[in-house]
Order: sequence, then C-alpha cells, then structure tokens
Amino acid sequence: MLKIHTNSRQPSDVLAPPALLLTRRVTFAAAHVLRRDDWDEARNVAVFGSCARDHGHNYVLEVSVAGEPDPETGMVLNLRELDRLVREAVVDHVDHRHLNRDVPFLRDAVPTAENVALACWSRLEDHLRGSGSGARLCRVRLTESENNVVEVWR
Repeated sequence: MLKIHTNSRQPSDVLAPPALLLTRRVTFAAAHVLRRDDWDEARNVAVFGSCARDHGHNYVLEVSVAGEPDPETGMVLNLRELDRLVREAVVDHVDHRHLNRDVPFLRDAVPTAENVALACWSRLEDHLRGSGSGARLCRVRLTESENNVVEVWR
C-alpha cells in the first residue's frame, strides 16, 4: 500500500512578506478635445458628445510604486525623487497645455482618459527604470472628473 505524507505546515504558516505600495498624488490642468480628424462632425459628436469640443479638466494623477524599503532611509523611494520623476515624465509636459496640440507624446492619439493614463504609464515606467532605484511602477490612477477615473496597473 502506498502511503502519502503531507507536509505538516498549514497554509497560514507560509506567508509571503508584506508588500509595500507607495502612492504619490499630483494635479495638473489641461485642455483637450475628443475627436478624430478622419471623421465628420456628426460622427464625432455621436461618439464623443459634448467632449467633441474644446474643454478642460483639473486632473489628479496618482502614481504607485512598490519595492523594498531602503535599510538606511526606510523608504521604497524618496518622495522628492518620485515627485521629480513624475514632474519630468508627465506634469511638465501636460500642465496648462492642450493635450491634442501641445503634447508630442499624445499628438497621434485621441486624448481620452484611457489614452492619457496609458501614456503616463509608459513615460513613468521609462523614467523610473532609468532612475536606478529598486522601485517598480505598479499603478497609475488618473481622475479626469468626479465621474471618470482610469487605472492602469501591473
């Protein structure tokens, strides 16, 4: 007869170490228009509604990074460094700008909240990777209005 022995450890005995997620919130104001130049006015209005005209938002961008805290500082990433990365990657390019006309990395996209959030993710990931810190980008949350929020995560 075959006897099967199970490990005496209970699943609750084998816990992963706690994970740390550091989130920083910044704001910026920007204008945009949701429209496609290859569509006529009627189709743009049918798809994008009143957003097919120039308008603006006071955006809130939340950037979350994860990693191990530095043993000397106790920080996953120094907040001043994270602020600098967010400002250089995104805010300096979009604040008080027209997203369709003034922001090269959005010029070929309809600047929906989804596309803006994805562009922010791409730029932040590149800047964070180049920073030499051990932190990794985990989440970008973009609030366009009280009724419209987009999250990108990995």
